[in-house]
Amino acid sequence: MSAVLRRLAGTAAVAAQAVLAPVPAAAVPDPRPSVSAPDAQPSAAAPDQQPSVHQLLTDLQRLYRRTEQATETYNATTEKLERQRAEVARLDGELARARLALRSQRLDAGRLARQQYQSGGGLGPYVRLLLAPDPQAALDEGHVIGELARERARAVARLADAERRQDALARAARKALDTQLGLAARQKRQRDDVRTELAGVERMLAGLTPDQLAAVARLEEQGVAQAQRELTTAGALPDGRPATPPAAGPAAPAAAGPAAPAADRAVRYALDQVGKPYAWGAAGPDAYDCSGLTSRAWAQAGVPVPRTSQEQWDRLAKVPLRRLRPGDLVVYFPEATHVAMYVGDGKVVQAPRPGGRVTVSPIAAHPILGAVRPAPRRPGRT
Repeated sequence: MSAVLRRLAGTAAVAAQAVLAPVPAAAVPDPRPSVSAPDAQPSAAAPDQQPSVHQLLTDLQRLYRRTEQATETYNATTEKLERQRAEVARLDGELARARLALRSQRLDAGRLARQQYQSGGGLGPYVRLLLAPDPQAALDEGHVIGELARERARAVARLADAERRQDALARAARKALDTQLGLAARQKRQRDDVRTELAGVERMLAGLTPDQLAAVARLEEQGVAQAQRELTTAGALPDGRPATPPAAGPAAPAAAGPAAPAADRAVRYALDQVGKPYAWGAAGPDAYDCSGLTSRAWAQAGVPVPRTSQEQWDRLAKVPLRRLRPGDLVVYFPEATHVAMYVGDGKVVQAPRPGGRVTVSPIAAHPILGAVRPAPRRPGRT
């Protein structure tokens, strides 16, 4: 993050963990243009007019959201690239072993061919039996020769199988490497997209005065507070009262229903990260983006979850907001491009956005898509 953004982010307390657009009702996306149209162009004010505070907030929200969308897309490609690199390494290892096996099979086939030639004597088995001084010895010798022939046939079959396996592995390794190279190129393009969106945020902030920054922060906070009241009044959140703080980290409010031990560990880990900076593509331990925080916290609790917010939304079990428990993941925006961890009492811990730091905030910090619950492994299951 540039020095300009860091300096502006501290001006007028606007980046004191102010959150994004408020949600107007429980578990439904905000229909306003600043939320539902991420590709809309910035609001244009007349040359002799300053943009309104609402316009400034709308444009800033749009830029932050587009940045997070680009970040999650980059994260997904990075995950695929890491898996593909592992697959390439696995195939390379198998191909090396197949080549050694093929060499061994070729040596065995050659050895058996020489043995059969040396034992054949040039006569057919029936003539050798007639001319042999000891017919039983000839029969025994014939059995040995026959067994050598059968072993040679089996060796030839093994050789053919080894050749086919090597060819198939070589083709698979080439294809896997081509896929890896394609993913690496895609990752680079997406990294450039994130940097472009971040530059847009920096330009936006650089063009605002301290008074405008303070006004935007106040409007944003008011919207979040109103959205939180609407959720609470509608009974969309679980009942909960403040509980005894955990032994380490900031106090976590309580929620309906006890958290499983793994969920409790995940919450404690996430709360211990409060104050650490947001960094796109980061998954700790020194900085995080939104899904980097949630995936790392659950991994520390011994429960692997998908890396990106979209995968977390798609692959984990859905949970009604009314039944939220600490450790559940709250997913935001229609495209599932932001995620936070519920800690109880209507609060989440999250890595909010560029220039911010991991913080505890109201659950209505963004338009809510829904919630999911990671599932700890059952004892005895792999």
